[in-house]
Amino acid sequence: MKAMLSIKPEYVDRILKGEKTYEFRRRIFRRHDVDTIVIYATSPKSAVVAEATIGGILEETPEGIWEQTHDHGGIDEDGFMDYFKGSDIAYAIELSQVTRFPEPIPLSDYAPEVKAPPQSFVYIQ
Repeated sequence: MKAMLSIKPEYVDRILKGEKTYEFRRRIFRRHDVDTIVIYATSPKSAVVAEATIGGILEETPEGIWEQTHDHGGIDEDGFMDYFKGSDIAYAIELSQVTRFPEPIPLSDYAPEVKAPPQSFVYIQ
């Protein structure tokens, strides 16, 4: 099973360069069979650009996640803590085997059943 995540282009670029190997989320999939992340780059790219295998998912306090992942998170501590402000739990999805598509793919071509970019994530068959 795949889950599509909307990610800002600056972070997508860091993922594709191998500088960011964790994607941080305040909420995570309920399904346990999600093994692949589909990376949708938000505006101005607005396209599906890559897929990545999930290497694992960490669940911890934001401070605990920062301690474990800050060297590979592709974000500074202030930005990280701002994102998780008010959250007791943080999730870090380890991205492994990132495969960049030769060309960005419009959402309507990649997943016609998905009518709009996901706010957080959406499952893809």
